[in-house]
Amino acid sequence: MIKTFDDIQKLSKEGIDAAMESFAAASKGAQTVVAEFADFARKSFEQSTSALEKLIDARTLDRAFEVQAEFARSAYEGFVTQTTKFGEIYADIAKQAYKPLESYLAKVTPTS
Repeated sequence: MIKTFDDIQKLSKEGIDAAMESFAAASKGAQTVVAEFADFARKSFEQSTSALEKLIDARTLDRAFEVQAEFARSAYEGFVTQTTKFGEIYADIAKQAYKPLESYLAKVTPTS
């Protein structure tokens, strides 16, 4: 009985350790997301400001439409690129957060 209790206690400690490693990986991933979002927001603001300056300097209506079209294309491409990057970051976070739990779950999952 003592050996069984010791085994349960050891598995519980391993489970807590795995959970803590998983939370640490998720926390680190969240920091990455926040930093990436802040960088994207800064770049977006700079692009918007630049486009507004070009729009103000436009002498003709045709040039104003060109500036607006360039900005829209650039903003869309940047958004698609950033969305793809965020998708990759989130997938990596999920992998890193699951990795510590994977070996623990293999130990506690009954085999048939």
